[in-house]
Formats: sequence, C-alpha cells, structure tokens
Amino acid sequence: MYRTIFLLASLWMIVQSYPNPDTNAAPKNDEFPIVTTPLGQYQGSTILSRLRKPIYSFRGIRYAKAPVQDLRFQPPVPIEKHEGVFNATVDAPLCPQPTSDPVSEDCLFLNVYSNKLPKGTDKVKRPVIVYIHAGGFYSVGGASYWAGPHYLLDQDVVLVTFNYRLGTLGFLATGEKDAPGNNGLKDQVQVLKWIKQNIEAFGGDPNSVTIMGYSAGAMSVVLHMVSPMSVGLFHKAVAMSGSPTSQWTIGHEQLELAKKQAKFLGCPDDTAANIIKCLKTKPANDLGQSLPKFQEFGTDPVMIWTPVMEKDFGQPRFLTAHPITLIQNGEFQKVPFITGVTTDEFAQKAFLVVNNETLLKQLNEKWEDTAPIPFLYERKTDNSKTISKTLKKIYFDDKPIDKSNLAKLGELYADSVIGFGVNRAVKLISEKNNASTFYYKFSYQGRYSHFYTPDSNGTKPYGVVHHDDLIYLFYISKLFPLFKENSPKEVEMVTKLTILYANFAKFGTPIPTPNDRLDNIKWEPYTPKNQKYLDIGNKLTLQEKLFEKRYAEWEKLFPLDKYAKIKV
Repeated sequence: MYRTIFLLASLWMIVQSYPNPDTNAAPKNDEFPIVTTPLGQYQGSTILSRLRKPIYSFRGIRYAKAPVQDLRFQPPVPIEKHEGVFNATVDAPLCPQPTSDPVSEDCLFLNVYSNKLPKGTDKVKRPVIVYIHAGGFYSVGGASYWAGPHYLLDQDVVLVTFNYRLGTLGFLATGEKDAPGNNGLKDQVQVLKWIKQNIEAFGGDPNSVTIMGYSAGAMSVVLHMVSPMSVGLFHKAVAMSGSPTSQWTIGHEQLELAKKQAKFLGCPDDTAANIIKCLKTKPANDLGQSLPKFQEFGTDPVMIWTPVMEKDFGQPRFLTAHPITLIQNGEFQKVPFITGVTTDEFAQKAFLVVNNETLLKQLNEKWEDTAPIPFLYERKTDNSKTISKTLKKIYFDDKPIDKSNLAKLGELYADSVIGFGVNRAVKLISEKNNASTFYYKFSYQGRYSHFYTPDSNGTKPYGVVHHDDLIYLFYISKLFPLFKENSPKEVEMVTKLTILYANFAKFGTPIPTPNDRLDNIKWEPYTPKNQKYLDIGNKLTLQEKLFEKRYAEWEKLFPLDKYAKIKV
C-alpha cells in the first residue's frame, strides 16, 4: 500500500514512488506519431483513453531554456528551433521540491495530449485546455502520473499540462531589480506563448484556449486574467478551489522569506544582493528540500511563497497592482469564467490539530498570535487581534477548541484557505465581466478521496475535501485506480465533469442545452443579484447563496475599500 502524506498547501504529497505503466497496450497504427511545428519535429507515443480511444501523447517537450546557472532567478528564455526529431515519449523531471519523484532544476517542460492530429488537408482544430497544477506554488507538476489525460481525452479537446518553477526558485522576490518576483508565473506565460505558436501541429486551435487551474493553479488563472503579460493568450478561464482575492497579503516583495531561505542554506542574509549571489551557488535540490523548514504551526501556513506586485525596474511586470484593485477597476480579461469550491476544502487539516496535543494547546492558549498562521491573515497588529477574537466567537462561540468542535475548525480552515477568496472572486468578476460567470460547489462523495478519517484505515472519506473533484477529471495514477466499467458511480461523475469542461472549452458555457447526461439541468450564470451556483453531487442541482452567512462574516472582517489604496 502506498501512503500519501499531505503537507503544507494544495497538494504537497510525499509518496512512495512506483512506475507509471500506461493503462493499456497502445494501438499499432501511428504508435509513435511525429508532428512538425515551427520549432521542429516531436515524436510521441500512443496510449488509450478510458473508453479506449487513441491518445497521441507528447511528453517532456521543452518550452523554455533550462533555468540554470546565470538563468537561475531570471525570467524564462524562449527556446530556439531544434534540428532532428525530439523524443517526446517520457515525462520530464518535476521542478525541485520535497518528493521522491524525479526532480531537476532543468524542468521547464510541457506535455500535449490530442486524440486527432492534422493529416494532409484535414486541418483539425480543437479547443485547447491548459491545466495549471495545484501545489501551493511549491510542489507537484504536470507529469502524466499527476494529471493523466485518460478521462478528458474521451472528449474532443487538446490537453496541455506543464511544470513551472516552484518555491524559492520560482518566486524569490527581494523587491530589487535582480529579483522582482513572479518568475514561476512568467514561466506559465511562456507556456501560453508556446501554445499560440505551436499547438496547431497537435490539432489544437490557438484561438480557443481555456486556462484551467486548481488551488495555486486557480490563483494563477485569476492572476492571468489581470496580468498585462497574458493579454490575448487565452479565451476562457476555469479557477477551481483557489483565488488570490482572499484575505492573505500580497506584497511588493518577500525579503523576509528570502532571508529565511538564506539562513537555512548557510548564506548571508544582510543584503538582497548577497542573498541572491549565495543562493545561486547552492544545489537546486537543497533549495527544494528545505521547504519544510518554513513550517510554523504543524504543516502551516499553506501559503509560503506567493505572487507579488512587482516594482517597476523596466522589466515586463506580471502583476502591476493588487488583483482585487484591478478587478474592481475592470482591468482584467473579460472572458467566460468558471470558479467554485469543494464542500469541505481544507477541513482535513483540523484533524492534524485536534489529534496533536502540542498544537491544540498552542492554538487554545495563544490564539491571537497563532490563528493568523493557519488562517492566513495579517499578524501582530491591533487589527489582527480583532480578527482573531471575531473568528473565535463566530466559529467556536469563544469555547476551547477540542474534538467536540472539530467540524467547526474544519469549516474555518475551508473558509480561510479557499472558500472566502473564491466567493469574493465570483462576486467581483461577475460584476464587471461582460461574459458569463459560472459558480459551483462540488459535493459528490465517492469511495475515493484525498483524505480518509483516521479511524477508518483508509476506507472512509471525510467529506469532500480539496482536490477531490480532480479525481474525476484526471487519472492520478499515483493515488487512484483508473475508473472503468466496474466503477459505475465514479464513471458517471467522470462523464459529467469531462462533458461540462469540454463544453465550456468549446462553447464558453458548460451546458449549452440541458440533457439527460447532465440531469436536464440548466446552469445559470452567477450574478451578484441571483447568486446562483451548481451543486455537483449525486445529481446536478441549481442552488443559490453558497455558505452565505459564513462568507458574510469574512466580508465584514476584510472590507473591499482598503484595496483602493494599494499601489505599486
């Protein structure tokens, strides 16, 4: 049995590594297809989808130069045309992080999956879904064992997954010219540029690109919507369980984090220049493996390295102001947009606290100082103390935290880490968007989950937690079986979700016409007035005012007017 330990944020999983066999033997015809792009030729392989359709799989395609040596801590550099045929049949290493999977600083690679390639006069062009992986900006990647195409590619779409630089290597931001920040997000922009230039060769339509992200990937999606660097590179957006419009602080630099990183690796921390100079000499894996040292309260905080509002040193800036400010001003790409949450999100983290005497004692005895760490708001200010007191009253009625109110602690984790920010995003974006905005809650509880109750020996899911909807969109072979005919309930949800998102990629709406396969429901767009959302459970149902009372308390604690004053 392979144990999965969830640490820190979105999907930092330290797992026992094992080979990732393809699900079935590949068809003999076109077993190793070759495509010709403006950058050269790529040879892929062929696997089978869940419904045994051929998938032309091109893995490990370089989209930027290796970010090593002088290119460490620098924006990505586009690749040049290559000679010969590039072998695109194997996954590339992940970017440095704490994991047993293969890693390398030379990690800027992408995967393309298509079920129909252009041939002769048949210039097929299918909508493209670009998946930005979860992982808190410091873990996981686009490898096929984390995001297998076997479900989505039963639909007529092209799927792109990829790695981008993580942690210190991707988000070092000292506030000075040598490290203004956001290189991991600039890697993502480079992926979108590569797609625009090359995706036609794989049967994709460069004029129909949907960016879809989960958790940190969802935050990335919303940031692309407000970034001047991403204009014109996508046409629809899906932000699943994450948004940068929450209560956590987005600053102009993260110099204190840089100083911590320097100390962890024995570097001087006196000036930004000395920090960068020394960190450039350290092995990339030392940077990646040092991540657990940033923990402050158990496995919290779930957000460590984050995007920043870049100061202007004459460089292309990914984020020019706070995303809330930009959205309020209507300064974002107005495209069809889907966002939503799972029912319980990060509620599983409550178990880690109540089952640990040390953590529970600290949380109860030093609530005002400790609560901002796991629940992600400003620290050591008078306002911070007020927020802490209010949250203690709202969620626990000022009572001590113990196993009797574990469910309430779970709600606090869910609302603080994910729910409030997503709810604020759907409100703000729908108000200014001239395209449709759709909102959902994923409530389907199947046999499988990313978290099982500790007393069930891995058999009973606790609610519907963060990432649980991904189980039905991607074949995550690291953790779950491939759902086939012997998994009728799981197959039903796979069918529903893949149809919803393929429809959205094709038409800009997830249900163009109500039908039996989607429970004859009409998914109405969300507006600030109707506040409609789709509940994705055993059946699809339309509801309104998701967790209204809970989120209203957060709106009071973190009023929007303060963002009007935030400037770069």
